[in-house]
Amino acid sequence: MTLLHPQRNDPPPEAPVVTPDRSLRDMLGHYATGVTVVTTTDRTGNPVGLTVNSFTSVSLRPPMVLWCLNRGSSTRDAFEHSGHYAVNILARDQSGLATRFAGSGANRFSDVPWRLGVAGQPILEGVSAWLVCRMPGAAINAGDHVVLFGRVLAHRTHHADPLLFAHGRYRTLDD
Repeated sequence: MTLLHPQRNDPPPEAPVVTPDRSLRDMLGHYATGVTVVTTTDRTGNPVGLTVNSFTSVSLRPPMVLWCLNRGSSTRDAFEHSGHYAVNILARDQSGLATRFAGSGANRFSDVPWRLGVAGQPILEGVSAWLVCRMPGAAINAGDHVVLFGRVLAHRTHHADPLLFAHGRYRTLDD
């Protein structure tokens, strides 16, 4: 067993140097995550959304969550301006939606059934669960991403098994 000295910042000898390359991404793929589509509306009321797996619970009292958005994302202005967003936790059979909202270009909401949530954010049909959140403050810069906190205003569970992502592909609880 190797003990680290608290005053030293050197990694243990067996740990590789961390670089932002494919090997780090592959290593992080060992941590399975849920898959969400986070949605809001832009300044003209059009729906905006993207696939996110950097979603997590922060607090139950008050009820808060967070997720991370690439600083250069074309959706950043919509999320920061709206002040509200919905987290759609995808169901096991919604990998097609995950792929659609991970891409860029055409209207991601075309032919996708959805409705407006309590704060006017799109809720996708058929999801495992959803939350509608109010952003209590500005986004926090964190490297090449911003962290967006949300105070949960409403939520609903539909009891469908969730879609997962691990080792670079979508998975289910059965995998």
